Amino acid sequence: MRASFISRTCIFLGAWTVAAVMFFPIAWTVLTSFKTESSAIDASGLLHFEPTLENYSEVFERAEYFDHAINSVIVSVGATLLVIALAVPCAYSMAFHPTRSTRSLLLWMLSTKMLPAVGVLMPIYILFRSLGMLDTRGGLILMYTLMNLPLAVWMLFTFFKEIPRDILEAGRMDGARTVQEIRHLLLPLALPGLASTCLLSLILCWNEAFWSLTLTSSAAAPLTAFIASFSSPEGLFFAKLSAASTVAFLPILTLGWLGQRQLVRGLTFGAVK
Repeated sequence: MRASFISRTCIFLGAWTVAAVMFFPIAWTVLTSFKTESSAIDASGLLHFEPTLENYSEVFERAEYFDHAINSVIVSVGATLLVIALAVPCAYSMAFHPTRSTRSLLLWMLSTKMLPAVGVLMPIYILFRSLGMLDTRGGLILMYTLMNLPLAVWMLFTFFKEIPRDILEAGRMDGARTVQEIRHLLLPLALPGLASTCLLSLILCWNEAFWSLTLTSSAAAPLTAFIASFSSPEGLFFAKLSAASTVAFLPILTLGWLGQRQLVRGLTFGAVK
C-alpha cells in the first residue's frame, strides 16, 4: 500500500515537473510582453516590474498585423481542409483495399518527415519561383499541405483500421457507393480521429515558420513572419517581440485547450481493445 502511494506521488510530481518546464517559456514570454524594453533585458526583474500595455498598443497599431493574421487564418484553414480532402481517400484505400506495397508506401511517406527542410530548400524555392507562387497564399497552402499530408495519412490510416469491416460491408450490401460509404459510415465512426487530425494539422500550419519566412515576403506572410519583423538591424526588441508572439500563439493555444479532450481521444483512438 505504501509502495503504491509513493509510486503515485512520484508520477504526480514528475508530471507536474514536466508540465512546469514546458510552460515556463510561455510564462516568460507573456511576462516579458508587459515589460518595457529596459526591464525586458534586466534578468533581476523577472517578477518585480511595473506592467505596461505599450508593447501591445504598438503591435496592434501596426496595420500589417491584421493582414498577417488574416493570412495565417486563410493559409492554416485552407491547408488543413486540403490535407483532409487528400488524406481521407488515401487512408481509406490503404486501410480497406491494401496491397503488398501498402506498408512500404506508408513507411516511405513517413520517412519524408525525417528529411530536414533545408535539404530541399533550393529546389522548392526555384520551383515556386518558376511557377510564380512565391509570396502567394496558394503557394503557402500547397507547401503546408505537402508538409502535413504524410502525418495526416498515417493518423487516419490508424483510425480507419480500427473500424470493423462488417459495418462497411453492410453498407455495400445496402447499395452504398464508395463516396456514400465514406461520407455516411466511415467519417462518422472515425470522427474523433478526424477531429484530432484536423486540429493537429491546423496547429502545425499555424506554427510553421521556416517555409513562411522562405516563401513569402509581405503579401502572403503569416504571423510568424510578423514576429520575425521585430528583429531588425537596429536591434532585437525583446518586449515587443514577446507581445507579438503572445498575440500570435494565444488563438491557437486557446483552440488547443478547448479541443484537448477531442485531441486526446482521437490520438488514443483504438489504443484499448
